[in-house]
Amino acid sequence: MRRVAATAAVLASAGVLTLSGCGALGGEDTIGVAMPTETSERWIADGAALSDGLQEAGYEVDLRYAGDEGGGYRQADQVQEMIDDGVELLIVAAVDGAGLGEQLAAAAEAGIPVIAYDRLLLESEHVDHYVTFDNYAVGVAQATALLQGLGVVDEQGELTGDTGPYDVELFAGSPDDNNTFIFWQGAMDTLQPYLDDGTLRVPSSLTDVGAASTQQWLAENARERMAVLLQSHYDDGSELDGVLSPYDGMSRGIIEALQLWGLGPSLADGLPVVTGQDAEADSVALIRDGVQQSTVFKDTRVLADSAVDAALAYLEGGQPEVDDTTTYDNGAKVVPTLTIDVEVVLRDDIDEVLVDSGYLTAAEIAAD
Repeated sequence: MRRVAATAAVLASAGVLTLSGCGALGGEDTIGVAMPTETSERWIADGAALSDGLQEAGYEVDLRYAGDEGGGYRQADQVQEMIDDGVELLIVAAVDGAGLGEQLAAAAEAGIPVIAYDRLLLESEHVDHYVTFDNYAVGVAQATALLQGLGVVDEQGELTGDTGPYDVELFAGSPDDNNTFIFWQGAMDTLQPYLDDGTLRVPSSLTDVGAASTQQWLAENARERMAVLLQSHYDDGSELDGVLSPYDGMSRGIIEALQLWGLGPSLADGLPVVTGQDAEADSVALIRDGVQQSTVFKDTRVLADSAVDAALAYLEGGQPEVDDTTTYDNGAKVVPTLTIDVEVVLRDDIDEVLVDSGYLTAAEIAAD
């Protein structure tokens, strides 16, 4: 899968990648797959896994990446082109969850089922199914990992008796991604008791999701915000103990800003505890090096398999498996959903969870 993903990353630089078993794309036996960006190894892996699974089932795949700059508009155009080409089904990981209403209505009129992939499609009743990770649990896991790194709770999540106080800063994802708010809710529900009793303090006082958000989940945006926070609230020598970061790419940008500020270079040398998500190889290497504290592993192979199973169920005249019919309200309907479990990865978990399972190779995450 990694070799396929690497090839996909090169081809997707043009914004469009088509993978097919035979013949031209479009029309009968073609599935449209719309992914957000080719700059994240996670989304490249998702696209490759979906393509592999659908092709193995005998379908052609029109796989397209929207990209970062102007990605929402570009994805809308890509999805419309897939509809015009007559694809049988759409799988969409949205750049802008609320930005595809016109296209979703067109898909419904054409009788094309739509599966939202990991990012909920918002404000439209024309979303048939949603496959995602348990995103509230992701937020809980990130917050718990932060508390563990600070020493407030132990590996079992039990209180250690350490009441700090610890100074932390909070980061959220992109405001156009519905998952941002679910991650945040899970994290803040976990952290709020410790904020209330003074175990945790946020010197910047930026404790709402809007103020903490990071446009497009970009590392450079997180790095710049972290640098501003350090200059504004820690220039007097105050010590920053931890940072809640919801995504590995952002975490690496945050760590870079912390190191440039003179902290670290590692946790053992005073670098603040920084969390993450997605088990990206570069961040897992940092965890192995004792730089980043944790990540949340979301096995995209399982998610892709679940999306393929859902697609095949629709195409064969059935209904996909669901386990949640109440939680995921997109503003127009509650979307039937299948959720996938997640797992926190700390330094001692890397080999068992990521390498032994074949998700990453030892070479990809070799410590320097």
